[in-house]
Amino acid sequence: MATVIEASGLTKNYGSTKALQGVDLTVEAGRIVGLIGPNGSGKTSAIKAILGLTAFDGDLKVLGLDPRQQRDALMQNVSFIADVAVLPRWIKVSQALDFVAGVHPRFERARAEEFLRQTDIGMSKRVRELSKGMVTQLHLALILAIDAKLLVLDEPTLGLDLLFRRSFYDTLLNDYFDKERTILVTTHQVEEVENLLTDVAFIQHGKITLSQSVESLSERFVQLVPTPDNVMRARGLGPFYEREVFGRLAMMFENRDVAELATLGETRTPSITDLFVAKMQPPGAWNAPQAGVAA
Repeated sequence: MATVIEASGLTKNYGSTKALQGVDLTVEAGRIVGLIGPNGSGKTSAIKAILGLTAFDGDLKVLGLDPRQQRDALMQNVSFIADVAVLPRWIKVSQALDFVAGVHPRFERARAEEFLRQTDIGMSKRVRELSKGMVTQLHLALILAIDAKLLVLDEPTLGLDLLFRRSFYDTLLNDYFDKERTILVTTHQVEEVENLLTDVAFIQHGKITLSQSVESLSERFVQLVPTPDNVMRARGLGPFYEREVFGRLAMMFENRDVAELATLGETRTPSITDLFVAKMQPPGAWNAPQAGVAA
């Protein structure tokens, strides 16, 4: 399988602030990868490095190219949607299509028009007349109509209501199956993307804390809800996180035998959202009295 992104020791500092601290990340072709972390974790800095929008230290290849030296060639095969769809407020929808068609040789205008026909966005409308959700839909139509190998999304649905967010990801997923694309999406709204992802990478304080395929998570992590009389035995096996769920404790384990844990209560593979919450906690934080979280 071809490698689309290969980062090794990726480092970025803003003065004394360490945004990225030796990040190692591999993204294979045809995957949907979630780069997930809280605000300020380094997600956007990583995206800027991948797109050649910022200087960095370390080794980074995107589609076999160095973003620092070969950005023009790289952007022939990369599309990008930021958390804010920046389009001139005065421009008409038809003019936006004209512009992209004029500057990008791989833009398929008919595909963008087909997408827009499924919305309430009229060709004669100006951007300033569109809602935020509609502007995002227009941006998505422009981006998905570019026959790019890599699609990068940085918090693409930030500020949109639930219906627009659901529609956005449905459209994105349909496009993924129609085209041979690799998608990298950054977000802190894990629950919205976890069912889309083939791979997940958690980032915190500029470091990757977890990176693997979604299907292999069950081989590494297990959640146990022990029966009341087995709580102390379960704790003796060293959970790395626990929380209260409807009056019972749920414990998270890594690299523990599922059959052994099953003798102590109910077991299941944790969701990406649950795993994210657990992994983002400071070491030992769940032992603090205030750390109990109701489901």
